[in-house]
Amino acid sequence: MPTPQFEQDGVLLTVDGAVATVTLANAAKRNAQSPAMWRALEEAGRQLPGDVRVVVLRGEGVSFSAGLDRKAFTPEGFEDEPSFLDMAGWPAEDLDPVIAAYQRAFTWWRRSDLISIAAVQGHAIGAGFQLALACDLRVCADDVQFAMREPGLGLVPDLTGTKPLVELLGYARALEICATGRFVQAAEAERSGLANLVVPVAELEGAVSDLTAAVLAAPRGAVIETKALLAGSASRTPEEQYAAEREAQGRRLRELAGQGD
Repeated sequence: MPTPQFEQDGVLLTVDGAVATVTLANAAKRNAQSPAMWRALEEAGRQLPGDVRVVVLRGEGVSFSAGLDRKAFTPEGFEDEPSFLDMAGWPAEDLDPVIAAYQRAFTWWRRSDLISIAAVQGHAIGAGFQLALACDLRVCADDVQFAMREPGLGLVPDLTGTKPLVELLGYARALEICATGRFVQAAEAERSGLANLVVPVAELEGAVSDLTAAVLAAPRGAVIETKALLAGSASRTPEEQYAAEREAQGRRLRELAGQGD
């Protein structure tokens, strides 16, 4: 049975052996996000036990996450948090570390020792879209609607989503989606590679469980090495990638022969 590990500010972490589940647990507000939720997401990443191999990210209710809580756009903002109006007057050296702290909720999902899977249904808007993009893989329900609405609000997507969006879709399609703020629905998400798999809403949980089991079937060390090879390939020359493959295979052979470090 899953064991509750952490619960705070609309984030619930449970662990069942090698699988952790992080749930956005504010269905009444369609899992709208706030700085407090981002701190809780960062803390959930810190509290993962060392034997966790797969992290599933899901949202309670009909929507994965409707994006940033609209309270952020009010003059008073969130209680005990700087408002957008406050931050507008800050010098860059003060603003930068605050946004960097927000981004930490989105960066740990691609750790080399984990595979992260976002289970996405309904709306994934703005910060919700970027949180889904933060994961390695995305399994989507057939009612999913992605949208990047920040430019329409006079802002930019600043929660680490721009790089994976371009990597998945290419520059021109990523620009068009961000500049127009239009919805990307299930068929397009699957066709474009934004979604690894699209299933009926009622089958989402089962599909994620099946994918999790398939990931866990391979030895952990082999999956970690393969993920590192793929993740680093864009920054390497072909010759560097070939060398990285040889080095990784050498480590695998030594471990399989009982000669690892």
